Amino acid sequence: MVMTTSTESDAELAARLATEAGHLLLGIRDEARAKRLPAWQLMDAGDLASHRFIAAALAEARPNDAVLSEEGVEDPRRFHTDRVWIVDPLDGTSEFGEDGRHDWAVHVALWDRDHFAAGAVSIPVLGITFCTDPPPVVAVSSRTRPRLVTSRTRNPYVAVLVARALHAEAVRLGSAGAKAMAVVAGEADIYVHDGGMYQWDSAAPAAVALAAGLHVSRIDGSPMVFNDPDPWLPDLLICRTELAEPVLAALREGHGHVRTELWH
Repeated sequence: MVMTTSTESDAELAARLATEAGHLLLGIRDEARAKRLPAWQLMDAGDLASHRFIAAALAEARPNDAVLSEEGVEDPRRFHTDRVWIVDPLDGTSEFGEDGRHDWAVHVALWDRDHFAAGAVSIPVLGITFCTDPPPVVAVSSRTRPRLVTSRTRNPYVAVLVARALHAEAVRLGSAGAKAMAVVAGEADIYVHDGGMYQWDSAAPAAVALAAGLHVSRIDGSPMVFNDPDPWLPDLLICRTELAEPVLAALREGHGHVRTELWH
């Protein structure tokens, strides 16, 4: 049974659902370990259970709002309404299926016409939910070299460009939510990604990072825009504000070199 509060704000709802879905996923993970289920079965069960929980909760708490979810069917209402919840019930499914990993997350965000009205990212293993209200406070960094967080499994071209230009130290994490929240938490300074991402991967991380006062944009510096008909939104930059221009300059220069090489 989904419990709702009539006075619950959108931000409170986002944070609660991300947190409670995380608790649900931890329970599923523990049960799967006890039963020695294969990883694929654990991952499928987690994706489905978290999606069903969040979808039911939103249907009860905000029945007039549309939902765009990685695991859900297309909700045609999103093309004709201002308020759309953008959800990734389990971001970092592979990491969720591996013992000992914390770098998976739950994303819940609300896009209202042209801006975020709410957002939350929970990192269930750490027992932390980052949300837009109250916004996180980003700690002052004393690092002499910026720290860039990137993919566990590949080296995105844009991350290589930035790491080389800024002499950044690179660290690897799994889910987009975990990487973005590493910047919010002050454990990293830059998260840049290209080549593969959907709106549900970046919406809640972008919402929380913006609320925290970080720079958030596409890798060409243009604003992030959500609830486009095509859910594909392949790139993202989240970084400390003082690093935004150096990062964008490195990306412009690097892509310019590539275009020159291709032309010749």
